[in-house]
Amino acid sequence: MLPYNLSLAHILSDSMRSTRLSLDLPSLQALQDDLLGRARQPPQQDSVPLLIAGQRCGWLFLKAAQALAGLGGVELSPTEAHIGRLSTSEPNLNDLLARVSLTLRAAGCAPGWRNELLDVWVANASAQTLPASQTSLGVIERGVVRPLGLLTLAVHLNGWSADGKLWVARRALSKATDPGMWDTLVGGLVSCRETADSALVRETEEEAGLEPQQIAQRTPLRTIARMHKQVPEGFQSEDVLTCECILPEGVTPKNRDGEVMDIQLFEPQIIFNMLKEGAFTLEASIVLVEDLLAKAAARAPL
Repeated sequence: MLPYNLSLAHILSDSMRSTRLSLDLPSLQALQDDLLGRARQPPQQDSVPLLIAGQRCGWLFLKAAQALAGLGGVELSPTEAHIGRLSTSEPNLNDLLARVSLTLRAAGCAPGWRNELLDVWVANASAQTLPASQTSLGVIERGVVRPLGLLTLAVHLNGWSADGKLWVARRALSKATDPGMWDTLVGGLVSCRETADSALVRETEEEAGLEPQQIAQRTPLRTIARMHKQVPEGFQSEDVLTCECILPEGVTPKNRDGEVMDIQLFEPQIIFNMLKEGAFTLEASIVLVEDLLAKAAARAPL
């Protein structure tokens, strides 16, 4: 993985020395296969399937299981864990999920506590059906979704310039996850009771300073992958949704929420070299390669 403070000078130099773009289909396909393979990890061996209100929802991390032992409404066994097995209403389940969240926080199992609620989805639902055709079981604090291995939805926007360059953002060093790494121009989780489209508009305003009318011509959001990845605090299960937009002439993205330290406009060749060096987060890499691959397959100018 490329260290966050490694200079881009060698990447830029290599790109400038290239006589032809290496964005050919075989190279992009090989990179995509590698990235998707890295996003198909099993949960940690000491995790157990987690059921919420009787529905399979995630994987309970060992440290989280130890923290929840003895909590009312939580049942643990060597083969599976239940939260709210007997819950008959969403308010009751949400109260229990709030107690679970606070218990995990007190035990040091929620390093990314955000005071932000996310929907609780049934994990075996198809990536193509969420969230349009499914009602969430309840809501839970964002900071505990990884210790519980719960499914999240992430929206991304690839912002292109009219002359075929791509805007990308560098994550702030204060970010709890992947600090200093490069990312898509816009990327973030869908909050509870929020549509994917409204989440994209919100994240675009916060992270890139773009107004809704400036991305009105974007392509529809589409699901391109379901990520499964081991992380220090548990297990990441995430549907990756993406879209693309050519930003209007003269528009320069500017971060508003402090979660981005830099936004740059690069040629696709430079993006490709950065991807090969591991400069981007895994999620962003999957989004970017999918876009580049689609354009190469359609023989669109890059």
